[in-house]
Amino acid sequence: MRLDKFLCKSTDLSRPEATRKILQGAVCVNGEPVTTESTQAHEDNLITLHGIVLTPRASRYVMLHKPPATICSNINEAYPSLFNYLDLDRAEDMHVVGRLDADTTGLVLITDDGRWSFDIIRPQMKCKKVYRVGLRDPIAPDAALRFEQGLQLQGEKALTRPAQLEAINEKEVLLTITEGKYHQVKRMFAAIGNRVLSLHREKIGAISLDIAKGQWRHLTPEEINSFATDKPAEATP
Repeated sequence: MRLDKFLCKSTDLSRPEATRKILQGAVCVNGEPVTTESTQAHEDNLITLHGIVLTPRASRYVMLHKPPATICSNINEAYPSLFNYLDLDRAEDMHVVGRLDADTTGLVLITDDGRWSFDIIRPQMKCKKVYRVGLRDPIAPDAALRFEQGLQLQGEKALTRPAQLEAINEKEVLLTITEGKYHQVKRMFAAIGNRVLSLHREKIGAISLDIAKGQWRHLTPEEINSFATDKPAEATP
């Protein structure tokens, strides 16, 4: 992680305060002063502030059920931030893993572990996301096959990756995708001449939404490590 973020995770400093300490030369990495806040702090580095060895707090991993008319931002903007629902100290140090549109509801993952979130969203992981989609028109008989074969989205050169479409009724489906293009679900249905009226994320990888709207909970160790590519992550209860 960045050195300024490491300081925030190891002390009570805010990001601007951490940056000032670094610029003042008060932070050393392996015995050498470092004055660039974007320097990467690695696990095996010895990092000190005014000669005191710093140890970062354990990372936090949270599931939140996003209500409608909220945004996946740390601050209120045109819509209120979903972080208003998160009752945690220093929640501003955390970030959303894979954003949802303001009108989309459902499962959101929030953490302060950048490596963990990167492993979820990077394309090579092909992490499955399941959405419940309400449609304007009845789903076409050939829609599942077209989604499996890949769709040509406006402004995109490549087809979408194969997606799984399961009809619940004629105007409601479950859609599983393994990528996260801009407004992808809405654009996929637009590509087959339909329109999304409601969109709700039910699952990311092995993690399923199991809490009420506006509620949150810590992830279990099993849920956290379901995305692990190397060593298990340590959660804070």
